[in-house]
Amino acid sequence: MTDTIAAISTLVGASAINIIKVSGTNAINIVNEIFKGKDLTKVNPNTINYGYIVSENEKIDEVLVSVFHSPKSYTGEDVVEINCHGGISSTNKILEIVLTKGARLAEPGEFIKRAFLNGRKDLLEVEAVSDLINATTESARKMSLKGISGELSNMIKSLKSRLTEIIANIEVNIDYPEYEDAIVYTNEILKENIKEIKSSLEKILKESEEGKIIKDGINVGIIGSPNVGKSSLLNKLLKEDKAIVTDIAGTTRDTVEGSIILKGIRLNLIDTAGIRETDNIVEQIGVEKSKKIIETSDLILALFDGSKPLTNFDKELLNNLKDKKVIIIINKSDLESKIETKYFENYKVINTSIKNNEGIEEILNEITDMFNLNKIETSDYTYLSNARQISLVKKCIEIINDIEISNNNNVEVDLIQIDIERLWNTLGEIIGDTYKDELLDEIFSKFCLGK
Repeated sequence: MTDTIAAISTLVGASAINIIKVSGTNAINIVNEIFKGKDLTKVNPNTINYGYIVSENEKIDEVLVSVFHSPKSYTGEDVVEINCHGGISSTNKILEIVLTKGARLAEPGEFIKRAFLNGRKDLLEVEAVSDLINATTESARKMSLKGISGELSNMIKSLKSRLTEIIANIEVNIDYPEYEDAIVYTNEILKENIKEIKSSLEKILKESEEGKIIKDGINVGIIGSPNVGKSSLLNKLLKEDKAIVTDIAGTTRDTVEGSIILKGIRLNLIDTAGIRETDNIVEQIGVEKSKKIIETSDLILALFDGSKPLTNFDKELLNNLKDKKVIIIINKSDLESKIETKYFENYKVINTSIKNNEGIEEILNEITDMFNLNKIETSDYTYLSNARQISLVKKCIEIINDIEISNNNNVEVDLIQIDIERLWNTLGEIIGDTYKDELLDEIFSKFCLGK
């Protein structure tokens, strides 16, 4: 990281302002060479300076230049931000001049990668920045800010600190057995301390499901036989005519998607092709996709025609819904009921007349209760939210289970220390104290060019 990097940090287009960011040991000198105004090598840090970007005595643009000194900058290096007018031509021209003066075009995510490698941000904070950029709801924004502020990191660091104390006490017992003031670290003491750490991690893991919901939303698959009202339900929930609705069975051949916000959480609604036996190749593909939606959805809205008896395909569909979160929707309640309700005894059932707009609010209320959305809406948003973080917490709990087994079998504490150190290292992976280069490449490649 000895070179100096530069990139456009804003969306290039017709706008009021664009920003070119420059970071590295030579950042201030490079920009100072093309800046007509104050001498940037002598201005105070954290200041904004007015002037012009010039090239061969030609004024390129009127700018404001912000100067930040290492180590108290975003990347931990000297950083200069050139605020220019938002035209595409002038922005690209300034970047071109900066690059000709010795800077290198930054790779995607390289600025924040330098912030991580220079100790300005840990891995949880980095991922929270990514989440904030991609946040589509107010809840997701709030959760991302909790990560950026370091509250999540502090939770993990606190657990690491407790493990450090445990390891240190065991080490003292091994290396200095004659030291009278040292605590004799027994299996019983270890049992209580590990129990408390496990309880904290289990709480984090339990709440991480809410974090994933806030970040990714809830994938809701709308399934059922042809002509039960799936597309009509999608349109009612979206409050727009997105899916084609006809009396012709098999109208929906492919999935139709849309989203709404419920209690601050995004519902990703997926209308599927009617599940039935068919000779039409295109419809067959749609039916297969519908079956896959059942596997991947967080919630299934299973629709049935209340004016008809259940078919064999309806019963097969119910059989495929075992172990899934399901709301049974019996549609066409405005018609005479002929459906056998005994098949729905183990499910939450809502009777609707989608055509008459009856039962829609009840469906939304049930989703709210099923996923505790009212609780999430008033929570403090301090959650882990991605698969990497959650899998590492699960790994930590597995290691603790191994520690508890050894401890209950009265294995010597100094032998159990190997697993305690493994737990300490795994916690470190969550915040990036320990990491693999391949992991960093994957995480930072997801950022845009100027971040």
